[in-house]
Amino acid sequence: VQLQAYGGGLVQAGGSLRLSCAASGRTFSSYSVGWFRQAPGKERDFVAAIKANGGYTYYADSVKGRFTISRDNVKNTVNLQMNSLKPDDTAVYYCAASNRLITSSIRRSDRYHYWGQGTQVTVSS
Repeated sequence: VQLQAYGGGLVQAGGSLRLSCAASGRTFSSYSVGWFRQAPGKERDFVAAIKANGGYTYYADSVKGRFTISRDNVKNTVNLQMNSLKPDDTAVYYCAASNRLITSSIRRSDRYHYWGQGTQVTVSS
């Protein structure tokens, strides 16, 4: 499966952005999809994920209540709605997918097999 992330940009603190991850492949519904982010000089961190089929969602504590992940298996997309953005949310955001994830591994970037190219999100104070 090939992934393409888009929707990043520059926004003021308190604003909103919607990231999308578009996937190729006819079996996209069988893939769990995660969003990760990496700020300069920092490790790649888990942001949110949505399981295949059942659509259970998971969030990092730092974004819970502000970000919402959703998927449209007809359009082969996963969206990340980001509200109440903070300067600390500034990073390159990546989407990733795997059809072999178990729940206990969903926050681990090394468990995802397919990655998009990343999209920059910059939140100004």
